[in-house]
Amino acid sequence: MKRIRLLAAPVTALVALGLVASACSSTPGGGGGGGSTPGGGSTPGGGGTVKLLETGSTLLYPLFNLWVPAYQQATTSVQITTAGTGSGTGIAEATSGAAQIGASDAYLAPAIVQQTPTMENIPLAISAQQVNYNLPGLNSKHLNLSGAVLAGIYGGKIRYWDDPAIKALNPGLALPHKGIVPVHRADGSGDSFLFTSYLSDTTPSWSKSVGFSTTPNWPSVPSAIGANGNSGMVQALQQTPYAIAYVGISYLDQTDKAGLGYAALQNRDGKFVLPSSDTIKAAAAASAGNVPASGAVSLILSPGATSYPIINYEYAIVNTKQSDPAVASAIKAFLTWCITQGNAATFLDQVHFQPLPSNTVQLSQQLISKIGS
Repeated sequence: MKRIRLLAAPVTALVALGLVASACSSTPGGGGGGGSTPGGGSTPGGGGTVKLLETGSTLLYPLFNLWVPAYQQATTSVQITTAGTGSGTGIAEATSGAAQIGASDAYLAPAIVQQTPTMENIPLAISAQQVNYNLPGLNSKHLNLSGAVLAGIYGGKIRYWDDPAIKALNPGLALPHKGIVPVHRADGSGDSFLFTSYLSDTTPSWSKSVGFSTTPNWPSVPSAIGANGNSGMVQALQQTPYAIAYVGISYLDQTDKAGLGYAALQNRDGKFVLPSSDTIKAAAAASAGNVPASGAVSLILSPGATSYPIINYEYAIVNTKQSDPAVASAIKAFLTWCITQGNAATFLDQVHFQPLPSNTVQLSQQLISKIGS
């Protein structure tokens, strides 16, 4: 589901800002190409104003809409448009040059980097993904679900809530003989990338037949439905009894408000773990030392008994070769702020994200320093 808003932000060197997020309102519609600020660059006669377009991940979108209003307290010399269009669009438009910052839950595919070596993925924060369901009478219960069971559901092999495979993980729970409605993203999505990565890493048959992708070739399941964006996933789930869906953690408040249930997922150690600040931090800490210089790494199935299995870095997708020096400087200043002041709990707690580990902050700073013209 596409959402767009226009905000102002600074380009100057970092300044001490009060960590206050001003109220945000979104304008429905808007294109992945940038609403009222297509492309980027200095505005002639505009007092040196630089325009930037950020577009992509709907999981990261709520955080950008906290970051930008706070960042703009310093100056109005940069105008930033934020758009929730899906990670696939964010990657594509940053690569084509239609946007200056692509937002993605997925790191860049090697083929993209090979084709455009100046593209890089810069970690901004740590996120996670829930598996939610609309199970009348049972939404207050946390079902235990494994990657193999979820692969069975999304592959069409497990079609009823009282299937023996689900019952075996949830002894004593009276599950209904009702058909399961799997909901998946219809747009190119980093959330789909994360979810199918979990299925691939836990289920060899899924890895061989479907694999992981921002646009997976979903198996044909008669009851399945597609939805655009995380907000579309929540809406579809809320409106469809006996449905199941994967939803970004930044929409936790919305899923709670809708009265939806969420699962404890089986991790690498075989434990069933709920998504929480502690379990997401545990998973992040377990993988903190395994980040390559490119920043491209999967955090799925991090080791540890208390590690939540579906966490990820949220990325800024940026071309290090910008055509306008002012645009390059604006991108560098804004992203530097995002990984420092922007990683404060004042912002991250509102979307249930976690801060970058210190070594990843240093890596992100090195990647940002490469941006130029």
